Amino acid sequence: MQAEQVEIAQFLAQHPPFDDLPTKALNELAQQVEVAYYRSQTDILTLGQDIADLFVIRSGSVEIYRRNNELYNRLEVGGIFGQMGLLMNRKVRFPAKALEDTLVYCINVDIFNRYCDEFDSFADYFEEDGNVRLRQAIVEQADGNDLTTAKVKSLIHRDVVTVDTQTTVQDVAKIMTEEAVSSVLVTDVNKPISDDPEEDDAQIAGIITDRDLRTKVVAEGLALNVKAEQIMSTNLVLLDANAYVFEAVLAMLRDNLHHLPVVQKRRPIGVISLSDILRYESQSSLLLVRGILAQQTIEDLAHYARQLPNVFVRMVNEDANSHMVGTAMAVIGRTFKQRLLVLAEEKFGPPPVPYCFIALGSMARDEQLIVTDQDNALILDDSYDDDKHNDYFQNISDFVCDGLAQCGYTYCDGEIMASFKKWRKTRSQWFDQFTQWIEQPKPQALLNSSIFFDLDGVWGKTKWAEELKKFIAKQSKTNRVFLANMASNARNRTPPLGFFKGFVLEHNGQHKRSMNLKRRGTAPLSDVIRVHALAIGSRKQNSFERLEDIIEAKLLPEGKAQDLRDSLEYIAMMRIRHQAWQIEQGEEPDNDLDPHLLSPFEQRNLKEAFAILEKAQSYLKFSYSANVGVKH
Repeated sequence: MQAEQVEIAQFLAQHPPFDDLPTKALNELAQQVEVAYYRSQTDILTLGQDIADLFVIRSGSVEIYRRNNELYNRLEVGGIFGQMGLLMNRKVRFPAKALEDTLVYCINVDIFNRYCDEFDSFADYFEEDGNVRLRQAIVEQADGNDLTTAKVKSLIHRDVVTVDTQTTVQDVAKIMTEEAVSSVLVTDVNKPISDDPEEDDAQIAGIITDRDLRTKVVAEGLALNVKAEQIMSTNLVLLDANAYVFEAVLAMLRDNLHHLPVVQKRRPIGVISLSDILRYESQSSLLLVRGILAQQTIEDLAHYARQLPNVFVRMVNEDANSHMVGTAMAVIGRTFKQRLLVLAEEKFGPPPVPYCFIALGSMARDEQLIVTDQDNALILDDSYDDDKHNDYFQNISDFVCDGLAQCGYTYCDGEIMASFKKWRKTRSQWFDQFTQWIEQPKPQALLNSSIFFDLDGVWGKTKWAEELKKFIAKQSKTNRVFLANMASNARNRTPPLGFFKGFVLEHNGQHKRSMNLKRRGTAPLSDVIRVHALAIGSRKQNSFERLEDIIEAKLLPEGKAQDLRDSLEYIAMMRIRHQAWQIEQGEEPDNDLDPHLLSPFEQRNLKEAFAILEKAQSYLKFSYSANVGVKH
């Protein structure tokens, strides 16, 4: 190499992420780097311009700005910028200006992408800095890959690498180096896996990544004989091997994760990283969640939420199935709630007692669409004192519910919102409330059960929500009277079919000559499926996942659960495509479809789907009885 290239290689070797590159790769990079000079106070990058390089500061300093011209960051020698522009159709997202005379190294996007593919440590650096590569791959709309059908296990190409809780961090680092991996699972062999399906995956104690070694050991100056259990991350999200790739994408985006352990029959079989997903070239349009987390005010969030209809339409046009659309929209909805709660705590201060903000209904089931209201509540710590703490949680709840309304999530007509004091209860009060609903299944209790029995922790002590789910599953399964009443309640909303199997349409009002696909289709299907799920003690929330448990339990006659799944998918997709078409036509989306707009083929299939629902409701009538119990 020439002397100048040697100097470039030596400089890059002193700064992350280049310091982890092999010498050969570093030298190759140095030979391809271009050098640029900018005088003090001159623009380096302007908003919206094309960008094809990653920039590294060799000398001088650079200021990075938000799109509203507010100062975002100031970078010194060794600082990197431009990566955010590379992910958004290669357009500059954060303008950059030289604060003083500045020399920069320019790394072309092609070699940047290649090094991300070839070197995990290089990729991990940028994944930690905004999940750059994930966003870029999702935006690029790569052909030939379908996240809705590909399973996570297809991304695993090597055996899982594990260490014991008592392994020293030095040995952990050696194993990671020898195996050329950026993470290892930590297992506790003294905790054999239980045969109880309700127990957690006890063998997996935690995970250690390159970042853990860097931040918890080296940066803290810990001894090399420290045990793995002392530095491992224990707050794990485990993914089943049969989960879809899009579910892995959602989990990583939602929880800001870079590695996901994968289990099969509750035993670890591998770990997937963002790099694995990026190599699969995702087509998802779910990057909206990252933008939500960056907004600073309710007004910013409300403005940002205007993108949601377009994201919804893109997913539909990419042939996403209803499970993917529902899950994506629910994740986006949760993210709005999470960001609003962060802003609320910044405004009103930290909570005086721990709490958990829970989502209810379709958001909790991962079945949310573009037309939706808000159902939510609060679980408060048992130390809650109404006289001392009510004002704080009233302010928090009002802030979040009003903010959601501004973002397009309309207020609940039934007032199922945390802003109403009756839906802010302590943990003990919630257990008592669910016990009362189950043991005294009066009409209002049954209505509440159909809403509150689908719940998900969104913020705070989310473990409390999981405890309630477990309690509901256990108590419902053994209460014949409650199941019989829930089954009866699930028959109230009938499909829009007449005696001769023709469509029954609205005759009056705004939606004359139409039928409501939610009220007369997907909602009663969810009700039917929920009854069967409660009968077998399933703790799943999503209707499709509940059906998997129902099939495994062999609760229904052969083929009936599959029929329910097909019926739900067809009606849900009719509803989804109807809403997407309305958005594209500039109309306000709704759930009311005029069947005369459908082809004869579509009409026949829709009638068949409704007929399956009708039969499923009839089956409830003789299968659940307070006198004879549940028929299996």
